[in-house]
Amino acid sequence: MDKTTLYLTPELRRRLRDAARLTGRRQADVIRSALDAYLAEGQPNRPTSIGAGEDRALAAGDTETWLREHWRVR
Repeated sequence: MDKTTLYLTPELRRRLRDAARLTGRRQADVIRSALDAYLAEGQPNRPTSIGAGEDRALAAGDTETWLREHWRVR
């Protein structure tokens, strides 16, 4: 296992500490579990095209609605 450093806000540090205490686990274990869960989600939905090309499921006029409903910045 490799060691790394994380910079946490005071609030995030407190929440991590509380989660570790509540579950009886080490903070590093909580972080690893959270990263595993986050990375297992896969890549967010991204359009194959925006009003161009062969994407019949997404018309040019629907792109703004699609982006509002599906685009998540991580």
